[in-house]
Amino acid sequence: MPLRLGALKARHENHGANVSDEKIGLILGPIAQHATEVAAIASARLSGFGRKNDADQAAVDAMRRSFQSAPFSGKVVIGEGEIDEAPMLYIGEEIGAGGPRVDIAVDPLEGTKLCANDAPNAMTVVALALEGGLLHAPDMYMNKLAIGPGYPAGIIDLDLSPAENVKRLAKHKNVPVSEIRACLLDRDRHKSIIEELRSVGAGIRLIPDGDVAGVFWTTEAARSGVDIYFGSGGAPEGVLAAAAIRCAGGQMQARLMPENEQEEERARKMGRDVHAKLSLDDMAPGHVVFAASGVTHGSMFEGVHFEHGRATVDTLVWDSFTGRRSRVRSTYPQ
Repeated sequence: MPLRLGALKARHENHGANVSDEKIGLILGPIAQHATEVAAIASARLSGFGRKNDADQAAVDAMRRSFQSAPFSGKVVIGEGEIDEAPMLYIGEEIGAGGPRVDIAVDPLEGTKLCANDAPNAMTVVALALEGGLLHAPDMYMNKLAIGPGYPAGIIDLDLSPAENVKRLAKHKNVPVSEIRACLLDRDRHKSIIEELRSVGAGIRLIPDGDVAGVFWTTEAARSGVDIYFGSGGAPEGVLAAAAIRCAGGQMQARLMPENEQEEERARKMGRDVHAKLSLDDMAPGHVVFAASGVTHGSMFEGVHFEHGRATVDTLVWDSFTGRRSRVRSTYPQ
């Protein structure tokens, strides 16, 4: 069962940190913003040099340093991998200078190949929530369906065909299907979805990498040109995307997709039903702060700009509980 806000707040208060929702946002918002910004600057210095692992490591190092002095007791629930796979920001790592108990979900560099090639839409991403407020997703594929805000609840459904979902969306948007733009990762496994969507006249944006960004784009369809997201990608990235959708007031459903018995068993040990259709209340049930910063220029962000010994970075910060949304351009001395 999903954790509800009352349970999350009670748990938070029991840990000796009885603070208001407003104050939670004021604490977590600047932490998330700073973490994504310093990671974006660090990785942007390596943009275009073909060294994706080095760019990713630079982002990880910068983000972790930012969290070390943060006024919370944080635990990484979505990170760079298990402890034997990632030396820093690994799943289960505890970090912070003390304070409210917080779940941390990170993608220090969403689109490592994009950054390495100086291609559009690389970004850095963080989601923060009170302990228990973000799903600890197993590292496997997840099927995802998402739209942005402004639509009645229940107009999309993962159990419906892609064609039916875009027709429903077009009806509620009061436009022909030809004006609906769907986003998918450019993968062979999505060939049948692509063919079905094109058969009903929907437009498609295929992306090489970065399915957090693909879902995120639906939150500002007028800016990004993307109305709906389909297809499978990483489950941890799905939780980060759900945090963005939660903050924006959009809709998202997902389902785990284990590829073998080992993955299925791992999900069961984590208490996950691989057949269950996950809602936002399952993936991001409580108060969430989401932040993302642009590394390279793209549909939602300008890339980091270096000039005269300073770095300028474009960032979006969302606080789901107060509804606060901040678009910020910050400049750091270098």
